[in-house]
Amino acid sequence: MIKEIILPDLGEGIDGAEVSEVTVSVGDSVGPNDTLLVLESDKASMEIPSEMNGNITEILVSEGDELKPGHLLMKIEVSRDETEPASPIEEQAPQEAPSIANITTPQETQIEKLDSRKTLDDSPITSNVFASPGVRRLARELNINLEIMNGTGQKGRITKDDLNGYIKLQMAMSSGNVSAPKQEVDFSQWGEIEILKLTRIKRITGERLQRAWHTIPHVTQFDEADITDLNNYRKSLNNESSDKNIKITFLPFLMKAVTIVLKEMPEFNSSLDHTDQNLILKNYYHIGIAVDTPSGLTVPVVRNVDQKSIMDLSSELADLSSRARDKKLKPDEMKGGTFTLSSLGGIGGTGFSPIVNPPEVAIMGISRSKLKQVFDKSSSDFKTRFMMPFSLSYDHRVIDGAAAATFTSRFAKVLADLSHHKD
Repeated sequence: MIKEIILPDLGEGIDGAEVSEVTVSVGDSVGPNDTLLVLESDKASMEIPSEMNGNITEILVSEGDELKPGHLLMKIEVSRDETEPASPIEEQAPQEAPSIANITTPQETQIEKLDSRKTLDDSPITSNVFASPGVRRLARELNINLEIMNGTGQKGRITKDDLNGYIKLQMAMSSGNVSAPKQEVDFSQWGEIEILKLTRIKRITGERLQRAWHTIPHVTQFDEADITDLNNYRKSLNNESSDKNIKITFLPFLMKAVTIVLKEMPEFNSSLDHTDQNLILKNYYHIGIAVDTPSGLTVPVVRNVDQKSIMDLSSELADLSSRARDKKLKPDEMKGGTFTLSSLGGIGGTGFSPIVNPPEVAIMGISRSKLKQVFDKSSSDFKTRFMMPFSLSYDHRVIDGAAAATFTSRFAKVLADLSHHKD
């Protein structure tokens, strides 16, 4: 009996992936948990295993294809005793799988069509389209020409989702929430150019950041912390643990400090629910750490930071950072974050405005520390101190400016007080 292998849901926040390797060929025998292909998403590489014994009869994907959950991957011949009793639906001839090029959202499809500059007034409604009677009837009622759309259904069929997507796009564009498609520009007319394709991680990260920027009212609070004593303490820990081959950076201390403040100000460790009417306060502290990799930015999550020591966090960060750069992170290791830290201190800069990583409501950006002359009230004199500039971007629907200023001031005080950093 022939069974179809369908791409399952890939996990929270992963809506598609690219085939990086097909590990089987037609005619191969496979068993449960044998790897069929390897996918690469914007977050991680993952293996798709077989769930049954059988022989591969057809492979419908190849390296480089971009897939979404529900896509038909392969067909496998299994014996009757490997399957449940066949139902009439199972015995129907399988429909032709949609091509990779046609797997787009209804809005993306309609944007492409709108760029052709056809409008509702340019051509009359005709019946020379592939759509169901219900879709045709609704299009006639709304005076929408189906010929200006690209269908995403089987064999180019215009679905109800395509029509709804077109209607939503028209409403969004009329209200100014969606910009018109960009005009193509031939930059080579002014000189020599080079085209460099964005990596998949950069493309998808860019789309998500743009969506976050458009949907979240961002405000950024800037501050600085005196980390002179903390820096000396960190150096002493590195000397004591030199035989453990673990380098202690500032990041574990920042994670512990921010967790202390999150417990005191729980609205910063929250998310809005799907209605945007209720705030979900989280009693766990999973801190996302932005990691720069050759393919782009990724954000692994360190869980239960409040329950771990500085040494534990140092070891875990080294492991996560290494596997992030090698694309070996697991999908679960990038889910469930409650707050994010983005550190550019090792590179430079005096400050920046990070973009909130939804569904979180705040993110902290760390810039390069430097020696500064700071006035000491107790001695009425200036002293040289090691100062760390940082910023806090937040969702203004949840957090107001006074709370943000309180958060950054408290965070600076926690960093300056060594009693908070000794396990």
